[in-house]
Amino acid sequence: MLKKKWHSKLTATRTIAVGFLGIILAGTVLLMLPIASADGKPAGLLTALFTATSATCVTGLVVVDTYSGWSVFGKAVLLALIQIGGLGFMTVGVFVAVLMKKNIGLKERGILQESMNTLQIGGIVRLVRKITIGTLVIEGAGAVLLAARFVPQMGWIEGICNGIFHSISAFCNAGFDLMGKTEEYSSLVSYSGDFLVNITVMALIIIGGIGFLVWDDLQKKKLRFKEYLLHTKIVLVVTAVLIFGGAFLIYLFEKENLMADMGAGEKILTSLFASVTARTAGFNTIDVGGMSASSKLVTVVLMFIGGSPGSTAGGIKTTTFAVMLIFVWANLRGSHGSNIFGRRLEEEEIRKASIVVTINLLLAVAAAVILCGMQSLPMEDILLEVFSAIGTVGMSSGITRQLNVVSKIVIILLMYCGRIGSMTFALSFTERKKVAPVQLPAEKIIIG
Repeated sequence: MLKKKWHSKLTATRTIAVGFLGIILAGTVLLMLPIASADGKPAGLLTALFTATSATCVTGLVVVDTYSGWSVFGKAVLLALIQIGGLGFMTVGVFVAVLMKKNIGLKERGILQESMNTLQIGGIVRLVRKITIGTLVIEGAGAVLLAARFVPQMGWIEGICNGIFHSISAFCNAGFDLMGKTEEYSSLVSYSGDFLVNITVMALIIIGGIGFLVWDDLQKKKLRFKEYLLHTKIVLVVTAVLIFGGAFLIYLFEKENLMADMGAGEKILTSLFASVTARTAGFNTIDVGGMSASSKLVTVVLMFIGGSPGSTAGGIKTTTFAVMLIFVWANLRGSHGSNIFGRRLEEEEIRKASIVVTINLLLAVAAAVILCGMQSLPMEDILLEVFSAIGTVGMSSGITRQLNVVSKIVIILLMYCGRIGSMTFALSFTERKKVAPVQLPAEKIIIG
């Protein structure tokens, strides 16, 4: 009876929240094993928990350099957590069940729909199969291209392993790297002018971050833009605007700063990479700590928006950002309804978008206040760290390793909320099916 009652309380949102928590705890236990550390000594609980959360939530913030701090076993655990966290544990679980020819029940399909943010439950198992196979193909192609650069530099085995690791990390928008061999916490700085590495990593980040529903729509309708779903149109347009708009601003602010010694081509490549990776990937080819305050602010905005729904990316999502802009513009113009591409947005979508933006902002501000109160660190670096965590980005000015116990716990909670979704996190505590039979009297208040 108790078991049945417990299962009845596990709604789709709670299942997602509990599932990710379970993966994080399992990863923490594995990373605490002596075999997972490079020096053979067990990692501390907080270090293991922080790293497991960062990997599962595909963030990339680290307190220990991935290359020098973890053994081959430890790196394999991180890669598994990144892959499961990127695709979603339900997607991976359902794909394994399909391979084993097990039936997928209606409840599992409902949870899968919630996890993947799809518009309908019909055909969702078929979509999972397509997504998983597509992921393996794309990550495989990325690994081959990256290995083509790494093998001549590192040798066959290390070069291929680095190609695979960085391809999966980039596609899942995780930001974990193994470049600590050259210099700890250096990310891809040594490849800032490398066209192959930059383009490959950027392509993987973008493909992983546009969302699986967009994949399916593009695959069915090819280049016929007018036939795309409204969701796909908004995602593609907003993604393009953010990438090129962000790159232009970063180029403007950094051309005489961090990019002063670069050629014109490398400056453009570096600016594009900085704009793409800020939308939840976490790699960097320039020193984030040395960026101007203006560039850091642009990066914070890009991190807050993030990728698209049903993808490996975090943030409030491109569609949420677009819906809020469309709603505000429509009200300023006095329009009847919020319209775009010949379609009207539903009130429910606008309500959800406002909730997501408000919760994420409140969490980020509350976390920033706590970190400011706990430690004497530069405000701009704290804001970068906080928005990087809740946007599951992983970019940092270098203060992650300076955080005390309380600050690290705050960042862990932000990464967790950012991955499962702030709205999912809130609903996991407050979700109720009861509807009030009556409404209270309305009364006007003054706004603005």
